[in-house]
Amino acid sequence: MKLTLAPAARTDSSLAVVWEKPEDAHKIEEYILYLNGKEAARVQETDHTFENLEPDTEYTIRLGAVPKEGFLPQSNLVTARTRKKPQVFDVTGFGAVGDGKTLNTQAIQEAIDACAPGGMVYVPEGVFVTGALFLKSDMTLYVEKGGTLLGSGSPEDYPLMTCLYEGRKQLCHAALINTKEEGGRGHDITIAGCGTIDGNGSVLLKAELEAGKGRRGNLICLRNTDDIYMKDITVRQSPFWCVHMIYCSRISMNRVTINTKYDEKGNRYEGIFNGDGFDPDSCREVFLFHSDITSQDDCVAVKSGRDEEGRAVGLPSEKIRITNCRFHSGFGVAMGSEMAGGVRDVLVQDCTFTDSFSIASLKAPRGRGACIEKIRYESCRLVNRDESIKSSKWFKGALYLDCFYGEDEYDASAFQPVGETTSVIQDIELKNIELETKEGHAVYLVGLPESPARRICLENVTARGKWGLYAENVEGLLLKNVSVEAEEGDDVRMKRVKGVVIR
Repeated sequence: MKLTLAPAARTDSSLAVVWEKPEDAHKIEEYILYLNGKEAARVQETDHTFENLEPDTEYTIRLGAVPKEGFLPQSNLVTARTRKKPQVFDVTGFGAVGDGKTLNTQAIQEAIDACAPGGMVYVPEGVFVTGALFLKSDMTLYVEKGGTLLGSGSPEDYPLMTCLYEGRKQLCHAALINTKEEGGRGHDITIAGCGTIDGNGSVLLKAELEAGKGRRGNLICLRNTDDIYMKDITVRQSPFWCVHMIYCSRISMNRVTINTKYDEKGNRYEGIFNGDGFDPDSCREVFLFHSDITSQDDCVAVKSGRDEEGRAVGLPSEKIRITNCRFHSGFGVAMGSEMAGGVRDVLVQDCTFTDSFSIASLKAPRGRGACIEKIRYESCRLVNRDESIKSSKWFKGALYLDCFYGEDEYDASAFQPVGETTSVIQDIELKNIELETKEGHAVYLVGLPESPARRICLENVTARGKWGLYAENVEGLLLKNVSVEAEEGDDVRMKRVKGVVIR
């Protein structure tokens, strides 16, 4: 068992660790965490957060397990130090007023600018209305329980800046929470607290569209930054994608709640569309764990730029781990469709999907180029009884791979020349999956005739859908202990599939 400190996952009072499941994980009843040689916790998940620690103190952590039978050795020893106790910069000390009416952009930005290295900008209880804010390196933005940063509904409060919008550099409104465009790479940014960051998207989106000056902004957009930690925070109601990270590395999202569809009472946010939950874009070493996302589009979409522009940048999204999360509504965990820099080495494990239209979607349309590879979805469960989304060019099924994503009409047998614009999907594992869905295919796998999807493995999959399994333009399809049932039509249909192995 390999134990590691999650990237950037340190505060002055907490440390978060994650570990890989051993091959015989099914034999384990629970894991044991030892802190400084003493038992500190027993869990069944593959991550743990130690709380109430002392600031600026070194701790040793080791992992053990209780097997159902036999013996498992303890893990490696991890040594980690908590951060120093931060100097606190309370936004009310800079004139901010939490009355839900006063515009506090200048006061809060002054607190950020004044924040000393390693310091904390503190938002207390109350509703603090603000426009775009710009964070800097080596700081924490902490929103207290009962505190809310509420986005202004005026586009004028979000300056125009060049940013990636659906994979291309375009003039966009700033997000509510940003990093600056200039100044090189940033580092060590934490957004934490049990409070809320609310983008006021229903109001702001309409206003930004009517203004027509730039593309709509995100709620949080961090760029060119290393070591980012988001912990315990609730973020909601973005006018566009909720959390968008671009060209960043070493990211941990721990117990984060993202809500782009409903408020806490179940009321739908009006007028918001294409509101992804979390989009790492050309990012590496990304850990999302113990988080909850409700979306009216992709809950998570792993991206890396679009078409020629994305290929020119050439930065893949890679080394991504999504574990022990809950996804509601939306379209589960997607790879693409903007993936021209490549996507590789992604694990989605031990996640539940409730009334989500898919667990997995791999979208690599013609023209994007690059490769989606080494993707593993494991030990996930979906139950979808929502029939509001029908099968379409945007959605094909609960487990789907689509190289004709977004096309109204296409001929899946018509070859095109192979070149830098040709997309590749290969080495995909779907293992220990249970799903039941009212709409779309249970499994849909369609590659390009000139670039078939290669080495696709389904193992221990039980799937029931409106339609069953459909595969076309696939080379190397392993079906091991797979049961697929269709409510309508044949359970399994295949065209131009080579190298099928059924066990």
